[in-house]
Amino acid sequence: MRPRSARHRSNSGEEVVRFYEFDESFIASAAFDPDEQRVLEVVTRKLGARESLRDLLDFLAEALRPISPCDRFSLAFVEDEGRRVRAYYTRAFYEPLHLKNGYAEHVAASTLATVLQRGVPRVIHDLEAYYRLHPHSRSAPLLLREGVRSSLTCPLRVDDRTVGVLFRSCRRPRAYEERHVVFQVALTERLSQAVEKAWRIEQLAEANRAYTEMLAFVTHELRAPLASLLTDANLLVDGYLGEMPPQQHERVLKIIGKGRHLMTLIHDYLELARLEGGQLRCEPRVGVDLVDDVLRPTVDIMAAQADLKRMKINLDLPADLAPVELDPKLCKLVVVNLLSNAIKYGADGGEIRVIARQHSDRLSVAVWNQGVGFKPEERARLFRRFSRLSSGERSRQIGTGIGLYTSWRIVQLHGGRMDARSEPGYWAEFSFEIPQPLSRALPPLEHA
Repeated sequence: MRPRSARHRSNSGEEVVRFYEFDESFIASAAFDPDEQRVLEVVTRKLGARESLRDLLDFLAEALRPISPCDRFSLAFVEDEGRRVRAYYTRAFYEPLHLKNGYAEHVAASTLATVLQRGVPRVIHDLEAYYRLHPHSRSAPLLLREGVRSSLTCPLRVDDRTVGVLFRSCRRPRAYEERHVVFQVALTERLSQAVEKAWRIEQLAEANRAYTEMLAFVTHELRAPLASLLTDANLLVDGYLGEMPPQQHERVLKIIGKGRHLMTLIHDYLELARLEGGQLRCEPRVGVDLVDDVLRPTVDIMAAQADLKRMKINLDLPADLAPVELDPKLCKLVVVNLLSNAIKYGADGGEIRVIARQHSDRLSVAVWNQGVGFKPEERARLFRRFSRLSSGERSRQIGTGIGLYTSWRIVQLHGGRMDARSEPGYWAEFSFEIPQPLSRALPPLEHA
């Protein structure tokens, strides 16, 4: 079936814009010259090899120019439910560029709206004449300043949705014919799904970056006033501002307990924000004393919390621990998180053991505690971000689900791995291994 087309003409009757509507069978039966066929085949191979979107677009920009009019090659994505497009990639074989990446324009009342809504390609034969017909266009004068005189626009369609637009432009008028449009449609049919997937991944990465920045800002702004409130509350409890009746004293103690819990949450979220934002860097040192630089300081930090639950922390260490290679600051954070977890979910009056061992190719550290433990089927969820176990005693404990995830990420930065085991109702043990030397990376565990 031959294509149907709609034309926009100037006052002199000259065709300025044409839209094409192709039957699928027409594209499937279209014959392409050897150069065009080669480009289509290479694109198919590159998609199969999962090359990056920008590498693929770079290839197309170079490959199209010798076989068809292409002084400018660009890709824009659809936003705001089809009301706007934003330039994502541009490759021009001239300078300067006036319409650059990041440029966005609403499509209402423009011929681009027809491309998006109906999913049909568009050819602008004469951009100067087009601008006279559409004087409100913001992109046309920018392209005219670049010397562009004609363009071919083809929608990227996925499941009857237009997700993006591929543009080819030329610095001479009336450069594009029907055969160019047919080839462009065949090309975009191959590209559409891969392009959308790559775009969604980039959007998620950008959303995650914005989320971690907001998280860091909010938690940082909360920390200072909360610390001031805790200081004032402690002054009241310690009697520096006069004696307090027992009932008020008890109430302020509860306020302090809740405030400390909030400070713990803020600390966890700040560490997560630093980790996700790439600010938490692994800076290992050679010759670290594991006991004096990592284990004893963390036990001292957590001793007060253990005392509140009448728990005793014991160190199980060999007498001949040799110096190790790791980042002591980050590893202290891992052990603090594991001890905090053991105290939170351990049995009142129970024992906690910190166990360290050296092997020929790795260092292992484990934190064991008496307590509720976890079920075997819950093991795979332990090191996921925001994941908390919902069964038994653990579901009644307040937490963020961040500490174990942060610890896992830190151990990964060392090229190591984490593990957990338990006898439900009796004990749980969380452990990590770090290769020695660090250049000897360990294989990751399945559940992590």
